[in-house]
Amino acid sequence: MAAKKSTPTIRLRRLAGQLRRLREDTGLRREDVEERTGLHATTLYRIETARSRPQYRTFDMLLKLYGIPADEQIRLKALYKQSAGEGWIQPWHEQLPEGYTAYISFEREAQGLRHYSGLPIPGLLQTEDYARAVTRGTLHEATTEQVEDLVTSRIDRQSVLAKEKPLKLWAIIDEASLHREVGGPEVMRAQLERLLEAAKAPNVTIQVIPFSSGAHPGTPGQFIIMDFEDPLDTDLIYIDGPAGEIFLESEADIKRFRADFDQLVAVAASPDDSMALIAGQERKFAHT
Repeated sequence: MAAKKSTPTIRLRRLAGQLRRLREDTGLRREDVEERTGLHATTLYRIETARSRPQYRTFDMLLKLYGIPADEQIRLKALYKQSAGEGWIQPWHEQLPEGYTAYISFEREAQGLRHYSGLPIPGLLQTEDYARAVTRGTLHEATTEQVEDLVTSRIDRQSVLAKEKPLKLWAIIDEASLHREVGGPEVMRAQLERLLEAAKAPNVTIQVIPFSSGAHPGTPGQFIIMDFEDPLDTDLIYIDGPAGEIFLESEADIKRFRADFDQLVAVAASPDDSMALIAGQERKFAHT
């Protein structure tokens, strides 16, 4: 039996970032910490990038090494305790890719999400039949059970749009996704109806980039920008491609992807015009 998967949480990522900043504020390199404490620099790197949670004695040792005042230590120790909580993961997610379960955890705690997708329709806006057809088409070697696990997780994720403090979703899609016949005309008609309905929610904005816009910053592929309520949690970039899942969080990457998304907003049709494009294509599928 496979070991239970551990998924990162925002609190662990926050703790890791603060430990990294505390070390940098003292002017210490990871190698300096290793020399003074015996903690291997590679282990410290994993702690500072939220790849592993430090043991308490290691955490306490770092706070003392960095000369953290007692009142600040109380706050950080409370955060350390909170960081032990598991990310949002259901029993049937055990076989999902590690990067994807990490993304689910972060998405669950985000307050806003900006998603560009050329193909397919963003997962938070997919119908179950569309999600199943996309998964079968892209993962042709997946078993029926694996496909259903992925579909179930995708539909479960959509609850973030309707929770007490709903996620703010700004989705920009390429017009090509409205035309590609995923699952057949009836599946596409229902999917486009879903987009029209979802756009009525105050926390959801949908724009379409028309074919006439030509090349644009999203041409290389989809990306997602997640932002979080706590100002200490910097934006997180998620890219899912053939090479696997990638998370980016450097200031340079965040700045670049924010600028790319702003440019996509500018070249896309307005939300109202986008709804007209979607409605027009939905009518074509209805008469197919």
